[in-house]
Amino acid sequence: HIPLPSPLGRICECVECVPTFYWSAFDPWLRASGKSHTGVNKCLQHDEIMEKNPTTLFVVAAALTSESGAILLQKRPDHASMGGLWEFPGGKVEAGESPEAALARELFEELGISVNLEDLIPETFASEPLGDRHLLLLLYRCVKWEGTPTPHFASEIAWVHPDEMAALPMPPADYPLVERLNRI
Repeated sequence: HIPLPSPLGRICECVECVPTFYWSAFDPWLRASGKSHTGVNKCLQHDEIMEKNPTTLFVVAAALTSESGAILLQKRPDHASMGGLWEFPGGKVEAGESPEAALARELFEELGISVNLEDLIPETFASEPLGDRHLLLLLYRCVKWEGTPTPHFASEIAWVHPDEMAALPMPPADYPLVERLNRI
């Protein structure tokens, strides 16, 4: 067992956690250290990681992107936590669930759309204190889905270009994601 360092702390130490995708946010660190891409996706699905780190809340979100480059945002209901704020659709990663599977489940529950896991492209992440916990938010881009997005829990949805998002009220963890989307 050879421990692999991680830019996010000790999320995973097993050498088996080497995904086949390209995680661009980690690339400079990986090149400098001469390592393979750390298995962020695979290691988050390990139950023991979720259980050993109960203070970290793992959340996934989607930048559903239209042909024009607009991204779907949803507005949280006024009665909900952070009510009235615009956010990327998504939700919590449950123990034993891969981030991609969690996102596919959340998109179906929240918007009634189906996505193939291989169509979820890791884009970036955000790390933010959240009360007595810590939020780790993984953002995926998705350009292919089946169905028409319909808000099941949100009070409304809107297609917004990244350069217009900064003017919207959003949860604090979403703003770094917006900055990243503006650079793409």
